[in-house]
Amino acid sequence: MTDAPSRPLAARSYRAFLFDMDGTLINSIAAAERVWSRFAERNGLDVQAFLPTMHGKRGIDTISELNLPGVDPAAEAARITQEEIEDTQGVVPIPGAIDFLKGLPADRWAIVTSSPRALAFARLKAAGVTPPLTLVTAEDVTQGKPAPDCYRLGAERLGVAPADCLVFEDVPAGVLAGERAGSDVVVITATHDHPFETSHPAIPGYVGLSVEVGADGLRIVGQPAD
Repeated sequence: MTDAPSRPLAARSYRAFLFDMDGTLINSIAAAERVWSRFAERNGLDVQAFLPTMHGKRGIDTISELNLPGVDPAAEAARITQEEIEDTQGVVPIPGAIDFLKGLPADRWAIVTSSPRALAFARLKAAGVTPPLTLVTAEDVTQGKPAPDCYRLGAERLGVAPADCLVFEDVPAGVLAGERAGSDVVVITATHDHPFETSHPAIPGYVGLSVEVGADGLRIVGQPAD
């Protein structure tokens, strides 16, 4: 990941903001990796090699891609979801996220997550983040990230074009989904242990940033803290 964006974060105004959830608004890595580590162990996978591959995608997609013999992806994904709902210990907001969201008009932002709806609500509650009016979850699309369907749906539900939205993401699958939807993307690096290259602006969190609401839309102002 290149730390210094090549263009200003607030290069333009947007009609709406679309946020991924895990790793972008909240940090749920410890909880998620506890559950997925158990999945990897019971299926004979190399846990350390597997864990980086499961972030940012729907659970059923992650399991299906493994093509494990004797494993029903739908049943296994349901089991993992329930385990994740029951384990929210250590789920916290990304620095500055709550205050940043409070500065947004309620009808101008959405969460677009690969998590199932029940898990999304459980994790948002654990992190102290108020759920938005518009929430797109794993059940709402047939193709998960990196397909653009979820971000297109989020924009549609807000009544705006994807090209008029700024997508906030933290992993390659989500960045690709935002790009393919036709939106601008900003990358949140707060939870990055393994940086990846991106041409998009990158920030560690929301501390030092706020939103200016004007006639031409939403613009990010301020300077992100290091």
